Amino acid sequence: MQSFRTELENPVVERDIIELEKKIRLYREGQIPDEKFRSLRLARGVYGQRQAGVQMVRIKLPYGKMTLAQWKRIADVSDEYSTGNLHLTTRQDVQIHFVSLERTPELWSKLDLDDITIREACGNTVRNITASDRAGIDPQEPFDITPYADAAFRYFLRNPICQDMGRKVKIAFSSSDADTAWSFMHDIGLIPKIQDVKGVPTRGFKVMVGGGLGAQPHLAKVAFDFLEADLLLPYIENVLRVFDRYGERASRHKARLKFLIQKIGMEEFVRLVEEEHLALKAQRLPIDAAAWPDTQAPQGTPGTAYSIKNPVKYEAWKRSNVIQQKQAGYLAAYIKVPLGNIRSDESRYLIGKLHGVIADDVRVTANQGLLLKFIQPGNLPYVYSVLEEVGYATPGFDSVSDITACPGTDTCNLAISSSTGIAAALEQVIEEEFPELVFNKDIKIKISGCMNSCGQHSIASIGFHGSSLKSAGKVLPALQVLLGGGIVGNGEGRVADKVIKVPSKRGPDVLRTLLNDYGTHALDAEKFNEYYDRKTEKYFYELLKPLTELQSLSEEDFVDWGQAQDYATAIGVGECAGVVIDLVATLLYEAEEKLELGMEAIGKGQYADGIYHAYSVFVQAAKALLLGEGVACNTQIGIINDFEKNLVATGRFDVADFKEQVLQINAQAPTAAFARQYFQQAQAFYKQAQLFRENNAVGSVIAQ
Repeated sequence: MQSFRTELENPVVERDIIELEKKIRLYREGQIPDEKFRSLRLARGVYGQRQAGVQMVRIKLPYGKMTLAQWKRIADVSDEYSTGNLHLTTRQDVQIHFVSLERTPELWSKLDLDDITIREACGNTVRNITASDRAGIDPQEPFDITPYADAAFRYFLRNPICQDMGRKVKIAFSSSDADTAWSFMHDIGLIPKIQDVKGVPTRGFKVMVGGGLGAQPHLAKVAFDFLEADLLLPYIENVLRVFDRYGERASRHKARLKFLIQKIGMEEFVRLVEEEHLALKAQRLPIDAAAWPDTQAPQGTPGTAYSIKNPVKYEAWKRSNVIQQKQAGYLAAYIKVPLGNIRSDESRYLIGKLHGVIADDVRVTANQGLLLKFIQPGNLPYVYSVLEEVGYATPGFDSVSDITACPGTDTCNLAISSSTGIAAALEQVIEEEFPELVFNKDIKIKISGCMNSCGQHSIASIGFHGSSLKSAGKVLPALQVLLGGGIVGNGEGRVADKVIKVPSKRGPDVLRTLLNDYGTHALDAEKFNEYYDRKTEKYFYELLKPLTELQSLSEEDFVDWGQAQDYATAIGVGECAGVVIDLVATLLYEAEEKLELGMEAIGKGQYADGIYHAYSVFVQAAKALLLGEGVACNTQIGIINDFEKNLVATGRFDVADFKEQVLQINAQAPTAAFARQYFQQAQAFYKQAQLFRENNAVGSVIAQ
């Protein structure tokens, strides 16, 4: 595999890529256990597919932004290393599939040429930070949240406090009270506010914590109605430190922030967060939003003649896909991308034709589309004509007809049944039978291949997730139907109710039944969720119940959407949280790596980072010895307590005040003197742990 030392300008990225290449080699040589390697590659955006021997690579685009050069780079990389398809995700990433593991370091190096990263796009890290796609052009926004989302992305990327948490953390910035980034369903959700502080209008955020979807959706709790913007990054860091130390690690299904808050209560969570404050790098971190560069409005005009093939469709597209920006005289246009899949050649065509007439700032939307900005009204017909040429001029962006769906059984290990196939079938029903709903942006339809909600079915007006049923000894694909989810506003949301389960091939009939019933019986101007509340869950259960009977099944019902053979459940091992098998030797090796990183950080004057690396040395080494003793390990605070109880209190490991020593991490400010002292203590503990292991029979054990 080639060296990247002479190709990359960023030494930090260069080091990351060289390290990935090294770990792949060690893994192939059998020197790194398979499950441990999985955790490592996930944190580098490399995710195993349903198909053996190939990987999905997730490209991390903070707040969904791509320059035209970045978009082209991703398209070119997909051609060279993947299948030429770009999959836009609900977290504003781009995914490419069927990539060889050995080629991922080289792929990353090519992306970095245009400052694109895959670092921490997967794994137990801070995932891609999402934001309202209209940020910066939204007429309703108190201020542009883009500089704050960008600062958060950069601050937590490679930050030692969030490299190996119990599970992922998702952060979202909405641009206004409309909450189009769904702050209420995130671990940390943020809505911009302006409030007088000592008589001065001050920027800040409403802060929500502990939201999440998955199999057990939780609505976020309000941490602050208003938190000054300068305090935002320190607060998020406090939360991550608490989650890292106290969060569940043994059971991946309980290893999210929402479950920690549920377990200890909001009051205790707040107390623990405040307890971390002294240890931070800075008590306030001002973000110079005034220095954030304004998006440059293009001044170009179409250089060639063009024509619109379907003027009627153009008018519908303008009505449903085009918005006025807050900047006078400019429009923004949404592209409806079916199932989030756009080809690399189509991407290059659009880039070439639209360069100079749209801003160099394209946003991937959270419903798997694209947003083009700063279009002069006179250029709008040309933009439409370009989209029309490649089939992306479909009206109905973010309407009933714009269905969100995860990849499902196409590529995902966890999927139970097809989501893309049923999504296409449902869109066909709307297009052919309910064409007037192309302008209805009240009802949202979302589909996931399983209960984990990557397609966000839990917050849909009409949601579906993949499931299965049994009939006459055979298994058939099924859909769980959910109703009544969505945005309320200002950080409040609704989780959909599970209403009924039906054979998957009856999904179109479910949609017909619901839309016909709503169209016939809803009051004037009554929104779908209002109608659902008035009629109640029981009404809809009875309405759909005839579709659940299994006496009249045909052979077709036993074949999933898009498949040719009878359905069979084939669920693999999920990788979203990286279920990790830790060997004692591997843990001690990792502790040694943390020592090296800590020494390097302290040498650079990065004392807070050096302290956190030293803390990780204590935890990793203690965990290794406990596993060698057959003691099950869970939370970091549990490891610290169990080591004190099982090895220190029994006299088997001689270290004074172990727990107090380790927990200095949040009792001391990160000064140079404390960083050096704490590092030396961690170093001594690691050496003592190595001696303990050499003097005791230690085997390999399962940690998680």
